[in-house]
Amino acid sequence: MGAGHSHVLYRESASPVHRLPPEVKVVAMVVFTIAVVATPREAFWAFGGYALLVAAVAALARVGPRWLLGRALIELPFVLFAIALPFLGSGERITVVGLHLSVDGLYGSWNILAKGTLGVLASLLLAATTTTRDLILGLDRLRCPQLLTQIASFMLRYLDVLVGEARRMRVARISRGDDPRFLWQLRGFAAGIGALFLRAFERGERVYLAMLSRGYSGRMPAVWQGAGAATAGQWLVAATVPALAASIAATALVLG
Repeated sequence: MGAGHSHVLYRESASPVHRLPPEVKVVAMVVFTIAVVATPREAFWAFGGYALLVAAVAALARVGPRWLLGRALIELPFVLFAIALPFLGSGERITVVGLHLSVDGLYGSWNILAKGTLGVLASLLLAATTTTRDLILGLDRLRCPQLLTQIASFMLRYLDVLVGEARRMRVARISRGDDPRFLWQLRGFAAGIGALFLRAFERGERVYLAMLSRGYSGRMPAVWQGAGAATAGQWLVAATVPALAASIAATALVLG
């Protein structure tokens, strides 16, 4: 797989976070997210601590707040749902600025916004500091099922090919007078999607047969897996943030 395959969220940099092996970053993000989810919603101070951890990692990775907040808009549908909870919730109600709001709904809204936003920001930091290829490599080193990692790797490798082919098919349709903006011309668009699927399936079959002829036995060769797995020191460095998050969550659970 070529090294040039990255994703739109990756930000090229030489920061210490970028240099960490992908498997330690994946584990750190997962543990951090579990700690955030396990924190009681009433522990407001704990979420402030998590936000400081996210800000510290973002600064270390040289990822600006404007970039993070702009991409975090992906959670907007959940934000709208959370805003509706205080009005739709049942139980005890309080009056805020003339509005009768549910106390349980307010807690639920805060719970969704705080935990969802922190989870999205942590995922964005992982994506911004790790290429897609390295993410797959990290999952492979963490002993994820081979079938999943290999499907993801081939999807990544041939995604650009399929996108380019779809673009050429669209240009060919338009040059022949097709305009998919009109409802009665959707048939041609659907036929193009079907043809693209068949071409992708046939290409996959040819690639698989070529792999078998070259000795493929269900696992990619060691060349693809790369070198430079995480050292004990790198694991310790990467464990700083999840360890702090776990301690915050434990304290919040003890305090109740």
